[in-house]
Amino acid sequence: MEDFTIMILLCLFLMNHMVASTARDTIDSLQSISDGEKIVSADEIFVLGFFSPGTSKNRYVGIWYNKDPTKAIVWVANREKPLTGSSGVLKLNNTGILVLLDHNSSLIWSSNATRSILNPVAKLLNSGNLVVQETSNNGAKEEDFVWQSFDYPGDTVLPEQKLGINLKTGQNRYLTSWSSSDDPFPGRYTLQIDIKGYPQVFIKEGANKRFRAGSWNGVQFSGTPQVKGNPIFRYKYVSNEEEIYFMYELINNSNPHKVVLTPEGINQRSQWSTDTSTWINLARLPADDCDYYETCGAYSSCNVNNYPICSCLDGFVQDNNKKEQGLSDGCVRRTSLDCYGDGFLKYSGLKLPDTERSWYSRNISIEDCKMMCLKNCSCMAYAALDISEGASGCLMWFGNLNDIKALNPNSLEDIYLRMAATELEENKSHKSNVRKKKTIIIICALSSSVLIICLAFIVFRWKIRRKDVTSDQQEEDPQLPLFDMSTISSATNNFSTDSILGKGGFGSVYKGVLKDGKEIAVKRLLQNSSQGIQEFKNEVMHIAKLQHRNLVKLLGCCVYAEERLLVYEFMPNKSLDYFIFDEKKSMLLDWTRRFDIINGIARGLLYLHQDSRHRIVHRDLKAANILLDREMNPKISDFGLARSFGGNETKANTRHVVGTYGYLSPEYIIDGVYSTKSDVFSFGVLVLEIVSGNRNRGFIHQDHQFNLLGHAWKLFMEDKGYEIIHAPIRDTSNLSSMLRSIHVGLLCVQKSPDERPNMSYVVQMLTSESTLPLPKMPGFFLEREMVDEGSSSSNNRTCSINDVTNSIVEAR
Repeated sequence: MEDFTIMILLCLFLMNHMVASTARDTIDSLQSISDGEKIVSADEIFVLGFFSPGTSKNRYVGIWYNKDPTKAIVWVANREKPLTGSSGVLKLNNTGILVLLDHNSSLIWSSNATRSILNPVAKLLNSGNLVVQETSNNGAKEEDFVWQSFDYPGDTVLPEQKLGINLKTGQNRYLTSWSSSDDPFPGRYTLQIDIKGYPQVFIKEGANKRFRAGSWNGVQFSGTPQVKGNPIFRYKYVSNEEEIYFMYELINNSNPHKVVLTPEGINQRSQWSTDTSTWINLARLPADDCDYYETCGAYSSCNVNNYPICSCLDGFVQDNNKKEQGLSDGCVRRTSLDCYGDGFLKYSGLKLPDTERSWYSRNISIEDCKMMCLKNCSCMAYAALDISEGASGCLMWFGNLNDIKALNPNSLEDIYLRMAATELEENKSHKSNVRKKKTIIIICALSSSVLIICLAFIVFRWKIRRKDVTSDQQEEDPQLPLFDMSTISSATNNFSTDSILGKGGFGSVYKGVLKDGKEIAVKRLLQNSSQGIQEFKNEVMHIAKLQHRNLVKLLGCCVYAEERLLVYEFMPNKSLDYFIFDEKKSMLLDWTRRFDIINGIARGLLYLHQDSRHRIVHRDLKAANILLDREMNPKISDFGLARSFGGNETKANTRHVVGTYGYLSPEYIIDGVYSTKSDVFSFGVLVLEIVSGNRNRGFIHQDHQFNLLGHAWKLFMEDKGYEIIHAPIRDTSNLSSMLRSIHVGLLCVQKSPDERPNMSYVVQMLTSESTLPLPKMPGFFLEREMVDEGSSSSNNRTCSINDVTNSIVEAR
């Protein structure tokens, strides 16, 4: 009996020991963890254990955030050699080396050690770093570790984890993407510091540069201005004789944070949300076409808000030998350098060029830097190395200047380009002429009689006010109710920033509440803007008498001095883009709701094109201009760019192309020709965006360079249309209407306007089961096709086409 009692106590002791072992944060040389067991960091932030990624049955040892139910892995030990069963064991041997063994005790993976220690222990720190150190050492200093997982990053970098090169040992810490979401084997992409010239950060595909974050300027990496002043984290950059690295540190103990290099080569920054228990994506790079390495060639600046997006820097012109290839092959000097007579021209608001062929010093002033560059005929440009406290240090470029991007024009970072003396004189002469003209105007103004000026001003203002009030009322006789300024000001809380619903190219939209409790939306057009005045007239003329359940209702307007205000019915569910492009909010739109929205937009367009008093072309149909009422019914809005056709008119031509990049038809952008078929193209883009949940602009796929239109057409023609559909709404019971919507959308975005259906046929196709013709290749099949086609036009200048502002392009 006594022996039995002892046996029971021994079993209880062993069970307690096993339970305790699952919650420990260390592994010593007498312990191990098997598949199904884990260790947890002291504050229960990170977990180390066995896992299988996605649908894979392979087993790996990895680290993940403890609170993350999806087990998003931040580090993998055996990423190149998985376990094929669930009998793996992780041990620490007597020499301080971690080993992973399979069921046959064969070695799958092992760590190494910088030196031997007597009593090793492996410990998972609260930082997510798995380290090996002496048992007696309770600190967390890097010099105490004989091995650490932070030295061998996978596809994820965590706060306070270094990425860079140890110049003493040659160890290079860099990110490598997974092959796929189900396979952690090293993929095609890396994120690393390149120390040729002045060190800079790249994303590379193999040996090819994909994205350049730029060089460190004392505040941030020059190509990533969006991180400046970030309240969540700050960068730290170290460059000395022993090591070159960067890391990021969280501010004020922010929520868990990670940066992942995805299998598609995207640098994705995410933060954990305690409210939703999910990862929230904060930023991604590359973010647009201009982020891709050397989108534009030498001495050419890239700006996604322009069309074409590439333009030569001042003093440079397109190479005559490469005109057929466009500006993507760069620009050449208008005037050759002669070395000793050269000077420098200042540029601001640019991402600094590739520093691979550069020289730098922290101990030289910017003035000495200028003199050194001037004396060296091979020096093409110079800039301050550090702008954190004024401008200090010296950075000089040799050879062509590549991978330049337009950033914030108010940037504190300047670069000085070497220019021929004649170019500098021409630039100086232009500025001098401007100053002279201003001086003459001022002298003439002062020489006039003060009394005459005052009287003229009073008469002028009186006439302007009368004209503002009457001209818009007379034009087309819209007979709109007029609101007084005090009513609207009171309704919008004096146009407070808290009342702003959104901003566009010609002004802001405010939410207001009238005294009777009725909610309104007030569009306040920019003052002193000729485009704003024209938009005001367009809105009043084109929508005042339009009545349709799928068009937003204009309640009235207000003209007061320089103010021009339009009052609309309030749409509580904001705009369509608010839902379909958001990972969580898109879940609120099932397929039935999306299909109703597609049909509603189609009926609204049909009314504009066929059933209204005049045929109206909207010219800016996009997700942001589709508003949703309380029942999620779509309402087409924003008629500021609309044009009406009368009589037998079917199309018109303009040299000033306006609209939003990603939605504009080929014939409109290239030749300035617009018609109802231009709206049909925009509608087709909208349909594909609604079905897929992806934006056409900026769409990226790992297997090809097609935009959303090309991607959808490719899959549809391969009989893989089901793959286009947004994953959360895929439903076999509605598959027929989903595929039919894709089919109709592709017919609408065909390159030739004559091959696109009119809206009456579109409505018919959406609501019937008739056989449809096969769609031909879409217009703008590639993301950059618009740039390639547009650049062939001798009349093309620049444009500013984006998802926010209405823009102008010079058509050919």
